[in-house]
Amino acid sequence: MEKLLSEIKKCTVCELELPLGANPIVTGSTESKIVVVGQAPGKIVHHTGIPWNDKSGDNLRNWMGLRREEFYDPSLLALVPMGFCFPGKGNSGDLPPRPECAPLWHGQLFAQLKKVELVLLVGNYAQKFYLGKSRKENLTETVHHFESYLPKFFPLPHPSPRNNIWQSKHPWFKETVLPRLKVMVKEALKSS
Repeated sequence: MEKLLSEIKKCTVCELELPLGANPIVTGSTESKIVVVGQAPGKIVHHTGIPWNDKSGDNLRNWMGLRREEFYDPSLLALVPMGFCFPGKGNSGDLPPRPECAPLWHGQLFAQLKKVELVLLVGNYAQKFYLGKSRKENLTETVHHFESYLPKFFPLPHPSPRNNIWQSKHPWFKETVLPRLKVMVKEALKSS
């Protein structure tokens, strides 16, 4: 696993397309019990080298009921984005993850993540890639029907503060989805 993570962190496949250059961000170990598949690192994460080291990460940790030290313990969680590098800014937030990363690296990573109990699919890009045709017509419907993807996958919206409006329009998310997420996270981390 260390060799693979080292290879990923040296990847420059799409460097010419990246405004800040390549800086692949990924963590995990063969012991990881939960995989968080996100979109791509933001600018803050690009500069710090720490995945989910921003307000979105604070929200995600809160949703999961985890402290920072638990979240960043690779024996507990693998943090694997769809695109490993900051893709740049677009008109309404960051650009989509680079399409090269997931097909190139995810299969190799998951082949070594043999103790995984739960995979969180955070946002549309992760859900499209992993759920394929079983995905509902949009992110809202996919998240609303999260139980149909359990026990392996747990689809979530992106925890960006920009999505607070979405959360206020869909109170079932806080009432139903988040309590179940916290329980499943706890159960996955207890497994051996």
